[in-house]
Amino acid sequence: MGEDLMYENLELWWITGAQLLYGGETVKIVDGHSQEMVDGLNNSGIIPIKVVYKGTANSSVEVEDIMKAANNEKKCVGVITWMHTFSPAKMWIKGLQALQKPLLHLHTQYNAEIPWDTMDMDFMNLNQSAHGDIEFGHICTRMRVARKVVVGYWKSEETQKQIAVWGRVCAGVADAHDVRCLMFGMNMNNVAVTDGDRVEFEQRFGYHVDYYPVSSLMDYFKKVTDAEVDALVEIYKQEYTIKIDESGEEVYWEKVRNAAKAELAIRAVLKDEGATAFTTNFDDLGDADIDDPNFCGFDQIPGLASQRLMAEGIGFGAEGDWKTACLYRTIWVMNQGNTNGVSFLEDYTLNFAEGQTSILQSHMLEVTPLIATNKPTLEVHFLGIGIRKQQTARLVFTSKTGAGVKATIVDLGNRFRIITQQVECIEPKPMPKLPVASALWVPQPSFEIGAGAWILAGGTHHSAFGYDITEEYWEDFAEMLGVEILEINKQTTIANFQQNLRNNEVYYWMNKALK
Repeated sequence: MGEDLMYENLELWWITGAQLLYGGETVKIVDGHSQEMVDGLNNSGIIPIKVVYKGTANSSVEVEDIMKAANNEKKCVGVITWMHTFSPAKMWIKGLQALQKPLLHLHTQYNAEIPWDTMDMDFMNLNQSAHGDIEFGHICTRMRVARKVVVGYWKSEETQKQIAVWGRVCAGVADAHDVRCLMFGMNMNNVAVTDGDRVEFEQRFGYHVDYYPVSSLMDYFKKVTDAEVDALVEIYKQEYTIKIDESGEEVYWEKVRNAAKAELAIRAVLKDEGATAFTTNFDDLGDADIDDPNFCGFDQIPGLASQRLMAEGIGFGAEGDWKTACLYRTIWVMNQGNTNGVSFLEDYTLNFAEGQTSILQSHMLEVTPLIATNKPTLEVHFLGIGIRKQQTARLVFTSKTGAGVKATIVDLGNRFRIITQQVECIEPKPMPKLPVASALWVPQPSFEIGAGAWILAGGTHHSAFGYDITEEYWEDFAEMLGVEILEINKQTTIANFQQNLRNNEVYYWMNKALK
């Protein structure tokens, strides 16, 4: 995917903790070491967001001023702290109370090894990270400050990778507070899992979800010009393999052009409304009677538009699923610069063939080509669902194979829960009569345990999936936002998972009662 420009104007602020007890010369050394370390992180090629050294904090006033400045600087998406010397933690209290950005505590040391032959008290007093970081960690724990703790040498690739993951999640959390999701129609009638508390959702995650009338979308649809459609169809021809099948050439190009017109209309609305996510509902596509001479509506589900917009980072949820639409936007933001793609997916069909138990992931149409193994084909086929039972344009492909993680958010009434699951995407058998994008995966640790745990956790049939977005990303995301997280992976057993569910239920009900 390449490095994305959306990280270009973001910053992670680095604050080094010290004190004036050891004299001004020591502070100068601390300052020099810190700048060298920050430069090293920025030159590593691993951390995609610029780390900015904000100086050495030696007093409560200095700490509080830096933390408040971080809150007020939109470019700053997270704060990294490190204690070079012993930094008395009471001086961090007011700053930590003020801080509203994600926090990473790096437990490291400037020097890699103890200089055994020359070690003296001056060296030991200067390099007291073992002492200072523990003191800082204590006050964070006492104050119940959410943070990520990374332990390791600052030049280590593993340490830098952990900082990079956290930085990407910081970018996702910052972006979430600017997300506006438009619902073109409401969520599908009587479906529980796509519904929920949108007010609490915004309070907890930052995502803002608005209903947007399809009739207003149609005002944009009517304004799309033939020239705009022609130009977009030419892009389709360049990016995809054209495959004209049973629909015939005349119907094919008519449907492709109408799909392009729908895409242009949706793009225009999103731009004018400042929205970066949307949902659709296949029962609400404009005027109902397609045979009416004054008909104004989409003649097909705008699946092609959804596929293409997701590839550009626009969040999407089918059937009005605003939670997944917002979560997809976040996983796309976190994934920038990684080599593999992300997508909206749905659990569709189970495969119980002996030795090959798996789940086919697909949707009517809306899977993004970011996960395609080959160049997608642009096809038109009949779709017999929803208000429009029509020939419908779509991109067809199968997903890459390999390990990944799917994630979802569910509303449990008294709290939101993030559920993640490790999966293994495998090669499917040919499906010549299923012309949709798809992925075939095996939930971990096995089909039976993985699928069972997902159901016990109250998981959804929609998910946001990524190959490079590991559990660590979602752990950091949940920690930053104070949200429950349940992970299903290769270590999961049903008995232990059920006990975790019971423990969490008690914890969150008690936590709410104490407040």
